[in-house]
Amino acid sequence: MSAYEHEVKALLREAGVPVPRGVVVCDGDFGAAGELAAPLVLKAFGPGLVHKSEAGAVVLGLRHGELAAAAEAMAARLEVAGFLVEEQAEAGVELIVGLVRDPGFGPVVLAGLGGVWAEALADTALRLCPLTEQDARGMLASLRGTALLRGWRGGPPVDVDAVVELLVTVAGTGGLWERLELGEFELNPVIVGPSGVVAADARLLPAAAPARARARPPADFLPLFEPRAVAVVGASTTRPGFGNLFLGFYRDAGVPLVAVHPEADGVSGVPAVRSPALAKVDYALVAVPAERCADVVRQARGIPFVQVMSGGFGEAGRHELERDLVEAARAAGTRLLGPNCMGVYCPRGRQTFVGGGLGPAGSVALISQSGGLAGEVIKVGERRGLAFSRVATVGNAADVTPAELLRWLSGDPETRAVGLYLEDPRGGRELYEALRATDLPVVLLVGGRSGQGQRAAASHTGGMVSDRRIWEAVAEQAGAALVSGQDDLIGVLAYFQAHGSRPASGDGVLVVGPSGGASVLAADAFDAAGVRLDPLPDDAYDELRTLGVVATGNPLEVPVGPLGRAGLVADVIGVITRRRPYRDVVAHVNVQAYFTYGNAAEPLHAYARAVAGAQDALPGTRITLVTRNGDCAPGGVEDEVRRIAAAAGIPVYRSMEAAAAAVAGGGRHGVA
Repeated sequence: MSAYEHEVKALLREAGVPVPRGVVVCDGDFGAAGELAAPLVLKAFGPGLVHKSEAGAVVLGLRHGELAAAAEAMAARLEVAGFLVEEQAEAGVELIVGLVRDPGFGPVVLAGLGGVWAEALADTALRLCPLTEQDARGMLASLRGTALLRGWRGGPPVDVDAVVELLVTVAGTGGLWERLELGEFELNPVIVGPSGVVAADARLLPAAAPARARARPPADFLPLFEPRAVAVVGASTTRPGFGNLFLGFYRDAGVPLVAVHPEADGVSGVPAVRSPALAKVDYALVAVPAERCADVVRQARGIPFVQVMSGGFGEAGRHELERDLVEAARAAGTRLLGPNCMGVYCPRGRQTFVGGGLGPAGSVALISQSGGLAGEVIKVGERRGLAFSRVATVGNAADVTPAELLRWLSGDPETRAVGLYLEDPRGGRELYEALRATDLPVVLLVGGRSGQGQRAAASHTGGMVSDRRIWEAVAEQAGAALVSGQDDLIGVLAYFQAHGSRPASGDGVLVVGPSGGASVLAADAFDAAGVRLDPLPDDAYDELRTLGVVATGNPLEVPVGPLGRAGLVADVIGVITRRRPYRDVVAHVNVQAYFTYGNAAEPLHAYARAVAGAQDALPGTRITLVTRNGDCAPGGVEDEVRRIAAAAGIPVYRSMEAAAAAVAGGGRHGVA
């Protein structure tokens, strides 16, 4: 049941939020309203009167003598417990401020254009609680209607500081969100003018806070990634399946290995024991039918980590089976990875779940709820030059969570950047706190961010909070990059690997390369990614002209091709950055031109070496290379370009859109 408006406004008044002067009438005697200044607002309250405007339970602009008749008319149509009479607030910009408890991330605050426009325009911003003053100002600045706050068509600007104070009072540290039995809370409209704010309407639908899971002590995940030995449960001597496949992967990787089989002394040349309890290992992979998994895990006492590859648990609606599995792991004193996951990849620890051999050990980590997607990121990423430190797939994350892994990776000396692929925000608040706490650059790819993730809710606030928008708020407040596809996830990780430890000076992005049309499209790509292309410094134009470059702006068109001088782009970059340091420089080249107007790869490779030299000369600038139309190059040509660039710490992309997403996410210039 909702709290009545006058009760909610009493809480607001106590917290210092301005509300209209008013009186409550339950006996039909409106004499107490004589102390209020007309015009007046009459509001009925009672069971089920949540949306008063839609129910006809609000009348504006009344005089004192009109109150009784208006109340009588309402009571004839509605189930009324009483009336709230208030002084009508002066006109101003109408905003909405609301709180809702998200099932995954907990309390979330929403602010935007309110009143009758709240749902019609859907011009709102979200943040997770607690809110900072900087968060509040960012929310207001992000609104499409933010110009209304600055003064519109000759109107005076409103008191933005008062709106910020209201937001922090409601959603900041120590704010109302911590004291309310929060289901949904909404102030709509909040009327703001030049002299302050007034919460003209208030609504609260109380709900008990869900019990928060007891935090586990920090785990040491090193044996998960670098086990002394591995056991595989589920490999067959007669009917090869996934267990046999993984047994082969581990055997090829060279990790000390044992199979678990109820009868055989060996499986596929690997020695076997009868029970996990007899396997002296740090890690056991279980690939047996779901109904048998809990019994196997109960026998894993003494094994630090058990991965259940098998599916058919909570993701298939069999939640009881998943609970039994978790209880079995706790009884055995082991930590459970999964179920419904592929496992762990760590070249340094000879851990793998993919065929084709181990790639080079590196500094990029990945946490993924999808094993299949993780395998693709590993193989495609390594083909593009990524080198992984740790990869963990968590599946249903019934025990080991992405948040736990992220906290551990934050202190891992081998890891310098992290990617996450997530679908289920279970433990979302814990993950958000881990994201806020880490110093590592992080990129997020989230599945299921569509409008269908919206939850049905009784208030406008609840109806405008969706999975997509909450993840955007998580990324914004935690300083993580949020991307929309697998290719961009790999691209941002490549940027982190190349530039994550490079101390960049300056700001903004400079784009240089051939073709006026490509330059126009480059500007569009970076604009779509939220990346600012700043003007060129005014005093650079004359020197650029001496190099044969007629500059018109940023992107800067520079003649690059098989007949041009390989070092021209490097010289152009030097001329501009001496006058104005850019944080990022994106150099693009049309690979096709080298084999349409030339017939050798060396001019292209010479260009790549020149760009690499520019990066060596500019340690405070992050250079990115785009090889457009790379499909036109003979086999091996692009590989050599990538090798040259990688040696200089330059990431390479095959399209301007991919580079824009990487620079936006990796360089914190926007949202990819």
